Amino acid sequence: MKELAKHWLLATLGGVFLSASLDAGAQTSIYSCTDKNGRRLTADRPIPECIDREQRVLDRTGTERRRIGPTLTDNERAALEAQRRTEAEQRERVVEQRRRERALVNRFPDEATHHAERNAALEPVNDLVLLANKRIDQLRSEREEINTELEFYHNDPKKAPARLQRRISENEAEIAEQRRFIAQQEEEKQRIRQRFEAELVQLKALWAADRAARQSAAEPASGKH
Repeated sequence: MKELAKHWLLATLGGVFLSASLDAGAQTSIYSCTDKNGRRLTADRPIPECIDREQRVLDRTGTERRRIGPTLTDNERAALEAQRRTEAEQRERVVEQRRRERALVNRFPDEATHHAERNAALEPVNDLVLLANKRIDQLRSEREEINTELEFYHNDPKKAPARLQRRISENEAEIAEQRRFIAQQEEEKQRIRQRFEAELVQLKALWAADRAARQSAAEPASGKH
């Protein structure tokens, strides 16, 4: 009986030690996989980047203990991939937006510079409007000359020569064309103003953020003295 009890005790202790050993091994398991970009990844727990592919589970010695397969269905993997693409695109948009904002601040370091650029953009359009108005003045002067000739036919304007009637028609058509051109340029000036106004709103926010960042960076330095 004593011998049997001894064997039973040894077996029980051996089971306890084996269980403890397995628990220790589980606590030090290493997960290993190659993600979709070909990177070899390791971690002490299942790797999220490889949730859609097989992962190897290694023990402390590097021996493979088992493998775990993908835990997603085809639809789930497709959804996950779509989400990753969306997140990557969003990150790219944020980076591009930051780049554009920095370029804008570098181009317009202050409001005076921006105002000067606005005036420079409006100047050629204003010149075109000025030229069109001058042309209208010329056409009106020509019409006065035509009207002087028409006085000979004031009793019956229909008897005026075809040459004179053609001049009247061409004069009126060109005045109308110049007015349409001026209206188009006024619309262009409005678009330019709106663009610069929207830019200025954005720039004021960026300038304020830059000032705050510089002030924040200067405060620790000043606190050292």
